[in-house]
Order: sequence, then structure tokens, then C-alpha cells
Amino acid sequence: MGKMSVNLCGIELDNPVIPASGTFGFGYEFAEIYDINCLGTFSFKGTTKDSRFGNPTPRIAECTSGMINAVGLQNPGVDAVINNELPKLKKCFNKPVMANVSGFSVEDYAYTCARLDKEEQVGWLEVNVSCPNVHGGGMSFGTDPKAAAEVTKAVKAVTTKPVIVKLSPNVTDIVSIAKACEDAGADGISLINTLLGMRIDLKTRKPVIANKMGGFSGPAIFPVAVRMVYQVANAVKIPVVGMGGVSKAEDVIELMLAGATAVEVGAANLVDPFACKNIIEALPSVMDKYGIKDLKDIIGGTV
Repeated sequence: MGKMSVNLCGIELDNPVIPASGTFGFGYEFAEIYDINCLGTFSFKGTTKDSRFGNPTPRIAECTSGMINAVGLQNPGVDAVINNELPKLKKCFNKPVMANVSGFSVEDYAYTCARLDKEEQVGWLEVNVSCPNVHGGGMSFGTDPKAAAEVTKAVKAVTTKPVIVKLSPNVTDIVSIAKACEDAGADGISLINTLLGMRIDLKTRKPVIANKMGGFSGPAIFPVAVRMVYQVANAVKIPVVGMGGVSKAEDVIELMLAGATAVEVGAANLVDPFACKNIIEALPSVMDKYGIKDLKDIIGGTV
């Protein structure tokens, strides 16, 4: 069997498959149906400084080859995550976990990351800069290189663990934002987050979800993910975590060829809770099919 281990920002993973934030809860929910230690790691539910109820319902709309969600970062807040969620996780997961962090000001990001950085279970901090900057007119931090860099610098100043900045695809120049984060000290980049989408109910003539617009994810966005991962991986010297529409082992190989060191799986977990387990189990045969003996060898291996 080929070698599936990869090294992500100095931490060895048994395989490159990582359930994406917002699709895997805090892990222990999935541990009730299979041993989640088969995963490379996972990115837990996006965590903010304070608890959030999220957006009004309905929050989900089905689409051809995907879905739109506008959950609104519903989470119990960083104190509850540290005091309640991580102790539950420790009972069923014996690997470092990726802490996904969101915020609405630079101070929010720094505070939450500083708290989670002290937790033994946390291996990486995945900083989601797709959130609206409340002090900047509501524009997402991730749409402006300077704002993304400011968040990165603030988080790096108060943490010791690897910081991976998660970028939004809703921009015209993804490379400039990735490079700004790298220059500000980011240890890695993850992309892509959801594309902005919308559905309208023909009977009511109103948007299907209460928030009107939301994040479009699923297999339909995979080609966009491959393109952006390729562009960013060829522009930065730090590791890239690829995601966006991944649903099978072949998708993992394709994103790694585009330049990803590891690959996150998102919406597929909502369709099939065994998606990541199935992908990991299928990887060896797919590697054999394409003559791959070591996954590390194919990172950025497209010709």
C-alpha cells in the first residue's frame, strides 16, 4: 500500500483527509458512528469570542450539485468550546485538532485565537477571514489584502501554533490576498470557502433562505477550487489546504496535484456522514490505479 502521510505545518498527518469546519460539529457526534481517529485531523465548528444563535431560518437551500447555507456561525462561544466541547472530544479523538476561528473585528480574532492556542488538543488555528468586518463597513476581511494581513499579524502576535488563513473565493484576485497573508506571517493557507449564491422560490417569489444569500458549496464548485488552489500554491511558499466540492478520493488526488498538502471535505459530510471514512478507505486503490507510491510526491505535481 502506498504512503498516505503528509506533513502540515510541521505536524504529521496519517492521511491528508480533513473534514471541513461547519460540517463535522466538534467531532464527538461523528464518533458515535465510526472511529474518527482514521481521519488526518478535522476542523471543528467555527468558533467566535461570544456565543451566537446564527441567522434566522430557513438557512439551507438545495441546488443542482450543491447547497446554499446561511447558518450564521452558530456556536456556543470560545469559553464553552474550551470548557465543554474539547473535553468531550478528548475522549474519542487522540490526534491534534484544527480550531476554526471567526471574528467581526481584529480584536475578536486575536482574543479567540489566544484562548484556543493554549489548549493542548489544538494543533492548528484555521482563521476564517470570510467574516464581515463590523468596523470596516461590513466588507469581509478576506476580500482586502490589507485587512487579511492585519488579522494574520494580530493572530500571530498572540499565538505559538501554526496559523492557517482560510480564504474566500468571492474575490477577483485570490493570489494577492494569499501573498499578503504569507507576508504577514501565516503558516498556511486554506481555500476555498463557499461561493456566494442565492435561490428564489417561484411560488412565493421570495428568496428560499431567510438571509436571501448564502454560501454555495458542493461538487459544482470543485473546478473553481482546483483553479484557485493551483494559483495560490504556485504563488506562495507555505502549505495550502485545498477544499471545495470534494466528494471522492480522486478529488483529493486532483487537489494535491494542483498544490494542496492536505484536503478538506465539507458538504459531502452533510450528504453522507461516512464520506471522509469512505474517501480514506478508497485512497490506496486510487493511488495504485495512478501509480502513486507516496502522496507527498504528488503535491503540486501537475505538469
